Amino acid sequence: MYEKFFGMGNTPFTRDIPVDRLYMSPRIEDALGRLVYAADRQMFAVVTASPGCGKSTLVRMFEGRLGREKYQLLYLSDSKLTPKWLYAGLLDQLGLEAHFYSGVSKRMLQKEIETVCTVQKKKVVCVLDEAHLLGKEMLEELRFLLNYKFDSESPMSLVLVGQTELWDQKLRLQAYAAIRQRIDMNIVLGRLDRAETGKYIAAHLAYSGTQQGIFTEGAETEVYKISTGIPRLINRVCEKALLYACQQQKRLVDEHMVRFVADHERLVGGVE
Repeated sequence: MYEKFFGMGNTPFTRDIPVDRLYMSPRIEDALGRLVYAADRQMFAVVTASPGCGKSTLVRMFEGRLGREKYQLLYLSDSKLTPKWLYAGLLDQLGLEAHFYSGVSKRMLQKEIETVCTVQKKKVVCVLDEAHLLGKEMLEELRFLLNYKFDSESPMSLVLVGQTELWDQKLRLQAYAAIRQRIDMNIVLGRLDRAETGKYIAAHLAYSGTQQGIFTEGAETEVYKISTGIPRLINRVCEKALLYACQQQKRLVDEHMVRFVADHERLVGGVE
């Protein structure tokens, strides 16, 4: 609707923008570099962030950085994940059918990973998303999975991605000391600051193909205040503002329009 009004070829504030057109904040760039390093060294990494701060975006970028000729990426996102379904999901991505007993499946997985490493000359990277929802049994199983050749080497790189409670309410507790001690890299994604919010908006508008300057500096500041620097909320505030501007036949979005849509859409203070 508003895309035609503003002369856009693409919708700017959606989550399916190609990774090479996304805004790369310094925090994301740093996190991405550290993840690639962890993958190359077969490390155990943990990524945490508040909701909407770019965890899924980081995973997409991470996948894009890993060359398929060098890495085998395995990805699972399941809030009800159990050891049995962990091995079934990973084996399925490797083209194998899991055994009824999870212990047998684990050995099958370790053997197949070794084959990928030695025969295909690839490094295996396993990403478990929504990891803050994993129970103690599942987290303990990951520790056992990483035990390999008398704990002398890791069979693969493991990346846990989840909300901040993964660390604050689980991994930092004494009950999880054994698995916490195995973590090689702890990555925390923060929110965007005011300047980064402006660059984020500009990058998304550039992707849309519009030749117009749409958001005033005051509007960008208001977007930052309302979203508190959370990318997901920046998208929603900007989208609502563009729609409202289109309805009002306004070519420019100012701070008053942003505040109006935020109040009426209940987006104030970063809460919908």
